[in-house]
Amino acid sequence: MKTIKIIGVPEHFNLPWHLAIGDGAFVDRGIQLEWTDVPEGTGKMCQLLQDGEADMGIILTEGLIKSITQGNPVKIVQEYVSSPLLWGIHVSANSPLESIAQLENAKIAISRKGSGSHLMAYVHAQNQGWNTDRLQFEIINNLDGAVDYLTSDPKTYFMWEHFTTKPLVDRGVFKRLGDCPTPWPCFVIAVRNTFLEKEPQLLTHVLQVINTYTSEFKSIPSIDRTLSNRYGQKLDDIQNWLSKTDWGQMQLSEDTLLEVQKRLLSLELINEIKKPEEFLYP
Repeated sequence: MKTIKIIGVPEHFNLPWHLAIGDGAFVDRGIQLEWTDVPEGTGKMCQLLQDGEADMGIILTEGLIKSITQGNPVKIVQEYVSSPLLWGIHVSANSPLESIAQLENAKIAISRKGSGSHLMAYVHAQNQGWNTDRLQFEIINNLDGAVDYLTSDPKTYFMWEHFTTKPLVDRGVFKRLGDCPTPWPCFVIAVRNTFLEKEPQLLTHVLQVINTYTSEFKSIPSIDRTLSNRYGQKLDDIQNWLSKTDWGQMQLSEDTLLEVQKRLLSLELINEIKKPEEFLYP
């Protein structure tokens, strides 16, 4: 039995992995897949991969591409979620801020540098025509940290996945001022180069299993109720999310890779455009 350490956020996107683990689908292939939730998100996961504390990760596309350009020894092996991520733009429920336009000079709470909440704040600001050189950030680590910080500073805003934060909006903790979708497929599967060199056949087995589960995921009987109960979401919110979400089973395209790099370069978040082989596993 071979052990593989995999990391991902504790969100509804990753239920196919948990179902496959629970069904023993990886054990049947001689693989002990050890899953660890990382609530801090992409920036933390990139660090764990770089430090060799995980073999694989389910990571936001833009965050991983930025990390690879900075020398993280990992490759993208395929898309995981091929649809965009819908980033909700939140302030405290007691905030005097009422519109996106009022956020131009507001401080932004982020989980950490290089995270999706960090990079998408730049994308959103650029979309609005704001001066991205003037953005100010406060690191809050995770969603709980965001709740604490926004409550204490009602003129701060925070971007996080729309449906994950929906219960906080419903309970009157956050107020959502709008949404910002990623302009590209949102999640990819990342694997350390050392693992790819040593265990390419194990990777093949892992991808075969998860691609079977994701391709059949929406047709699982009562999957909407399972997701609703497990992640504390309203049933109609889960059904809405499922209607907007598609899982991918193919490699990220070179065109998409170039599009992400060009956007990051225009924001001065990377220094150069690199070749596809720097990022994509053959």
